[in-house]
Amino acid sequence: MTEPRTAAADPAADEAVVLRCAGRTVARYEHRPRLAERESPRPYLHPVRTLGGTVVTELRPADHVHHLGVGMAVPDVSGTNFWGGRTFVRGRGPTELDNHGHQRHLAWLRRAEDGFTEELAWERDGVRLLTERRTVDARPLDGTCWALDFTTELVNARDEALSVGSPATNGRPGAGYGGFFWRPPIGPRPPEVFTADAEGEEAVHGSPAPWLAMASDAWTLVFVGADAATRHDPWFVRAAEYPGVGSALAWDRRLPLPPGGTVVRRVVTAVADGRLDRAAAARIAARLTGEETTA
Repeated sequence: MTEPRTAAADPAADEAVVLRCAGRTVARYEHRPRLAERESPRPYLHPVRTLGGTVVTELRPADHVHHLGVGMAVPDVSGTNFWGGRTFVRGRGPTELDNHGHQRHLAWLRRAEDGFTEELAWERDGVRLLTERRTVDARPLDGTCWALDFTTELVNARDEALSVGSPATNGRPGAGYGGFFWRPPIGPRPPEVFTADAEGEEAVHGSPAPWLAMASDAWTLVFVGADAATRHDPWFVRAAEYPGVGSALAWDRRLPLPPGGTVVRRVVTAVADGRLDRAAAARIAARLTGEETTA
């Protein structure tokens, strides 16, 4: 087994990871960010860029200061908020609570210019609830497009059962967010969102579609569930109020985690320059899932 790389063994271990793809810098990963407790401090990718250099992530926007580029954020792990901001309480609505947790970087298991694997502790008040192994890789697709491959393996670190919830499971219909989440920047007009079979925020929000695309004039993101469990999770989508796409772990029911229980999810996102139509997005999705056929 590869030995973890720690700060003591590697002076560069505390530096942010810069991801490169096709000879270009495409993302920066902040694994030890300095954030307020209310924002549920956690590692994130920002800025993420197209191969042409266009930024496709937003950090701490005024509308939701706890939105942090690309990462893992869960609003309810047995009552602990790993999302940031207020907590939705049944019968009370969004409520300020002293219940924020944080994700703490433990060690690098692999670190290279095109990707990394790290171990993280999800903690609250010094108590570890979850241990995560996170793997992120960047790979080229063609001259105008690359893919960010994001895999998370969450393990219940307690000797008691835990569960993952969302505002929806706590009484707010349609707000099943929590899990992998990507916050793009706001543009001059809302981006288009579509799947293979549906178009528009209302139609695709809550859909367990194999892939989903969000497109602006400057960039297109094609999100693909890369395994059966991830494809089963509905997509959480915002476009009109702000752009955001997430893969929901607890859309309408809590996700149980027995002691030692593990949840694995993998989302691969194609990052393309310019606006892609449905046919082009579908071809990329097929390529990412290995379902591409040749004539």
